[in-house]
Amino acid sequence: MPTSGHRLAMYNFGLHVAVDTAPEVQGFMRREPLNFAAAERAEGFAGRSGYRGVPGPRSWGPQIFPRFIKGSGFDSAPSSLSMWHDIESLMAFAYAGVHAEALKNARNWNQKGDWPPLVLWWLDAGQRADWQQGADKLEWLHDHGPGPEAFTFKQAYDPDGEPYSIDRQRVKALVAANAPGQADLLVQVNAMPV
Repeated sequence: MPTSGHRLAMYNFGLHVAVDTAPEVQGFMRREPLNFAAAERAEGFAGRSGYRGVPGPRSWGPQIFPRFIKGSGFDSAPSSLSMWHDIESLMAFAYAGVHAEALKNARNWNQKGDWPPLVLWWLDAGQRADWQQGADKLEWLHDHGPGPEAFTFKQAYDPDGEPYSIDRQRVKALVAANAPGQADLLVQVNAMPV
């Protein structure tokens, strides 16, 4: 569903099993820049927030975390905020190639939470998501379940708030289109220890 008047925002959040410098999460830390590079090469990618004090894209406001970080012992957590042209583009990136390899191994690095791992929502094409909005949307999804305000791939909505069936054939076509641009990154990831 290409949407010229809207952009899909995505926020994800998790808690590692240890601090970022611990050996237990180095597989994640080594893969993170390759995942960002794969996203930037993916069809339908519209942009992502960087992190204050870290080289790369500018941060889309102060980084805020949802309430699920409280009591964890962490003051920061792995999270990302990005925008996409449509649901199929994000799905093709998330569940194939470099990012799919990271998802396969995520249980080694991340705690199992009782919150949703990600949230999706629509914005007008001229708007940009920010960290506060992402944290708020994830909490809303947790508290109320999927709806037009905040949803998941499993229960998606279109920009008009109507239930949406993801075009799986288009996802497959986008996966195929993305593969050549990720080939060098995938070689690097497949050679990395978990």
